[in-house]
Amino acid sequence: MDQEPSTPLSRPRKAVGVQLDGAGRILPCDPGQLILQPGDQVVVEAEQGNRLGTVTPLPRSAVADSNTPVRRIVKRADERDLDKDDRNRIRERDAIRVCLERVRERGLAMKLIKAEHAFEAGKITIFFSAEGRIDFRDLVRDLAHLLHTRIEMKQIGARDEAKLIGAVGPCGRELCCSTFLRQPGGVSVKMARAQGLSPNPSKLAGMCGRLKCCLRYEYDTYLELGRQLPGIGAQVTSVKGDGAVTRQFILKQTVSIRREDGSEVEATLDDLVVKKAQ
Repeated sequence: MDQEPSTPLSRPRKAVGVQLDGAGRILPCDPGQLILQPGDQVVVEAEQGNRLGTVTPLPRSAVADSNTPVRRIVKRADERDLDKDDRNRIRERDAIRVCLERVRERGLAMKLIKAEHAFEAGKITIFFSAEGRIDFRDLVRDLAHLLHTRIEMKQIGARDEAKLIGAVGPCGRELCCSTFLRQPGGVSVKMARAQGLSPNPSKLAGMCGRLKCCLRYEYDTYLELGRQLPGIGAQVTSVKGDGAVTRQFILKQTVSIRREDGSEVEATLDDLVVKKAQ
């Protein structure tokens, strides 16, 4: 997978966006003296050799983040670069085909995800997923002999698999992890609970089968708004009657109060006169 530069570079005044893969994240890049338009193909400097990418508008989040590492655009891609990239794509398909044959022959419990041929260096990286650890040393030797190049195998998780493959989520947009999220994950069930979402796994799971990354987008806002409301079970006094809080409506900034006669009323913060200790 593509790696970030170890040291952030200073943000150029006219950074442009470059997408390294069809569904990959858009990276801010320094065009130098080049005048580029969306759709132009360029060669971008990377840690492990140059990469071919396509100029595309920068997302607003990338423009606002001045700490995002910036890559240098080496040059505008020419016919030789495009021909090289076409040959690399063919070698990637061959690598997956040959690797799949060897995996089946050896009975290895692994799922091949994608092969990436380095743009300039003679190396192919094959990404795969598996339930446990896989001893692929003999497989690597077979592939290196058959494909006449260096082979690197990388085991990835479900989130990285979705990021590499790319897809359209239930919201109708491309997956966040394959477009702009730098570090997918970091999501927990408590984020769903804080937002009052039903703990239904089928509704909370993303295309990767894990909790949706977007659950964390509004989590901090819900926490902040929730702190302004009395907690569930708190005894309160209100102009609509005294009782215990049974439910919070965080976005509306109201609570439901069960009064002593068993009826429930919805009250705003302005309706609350005194908050009693639980």
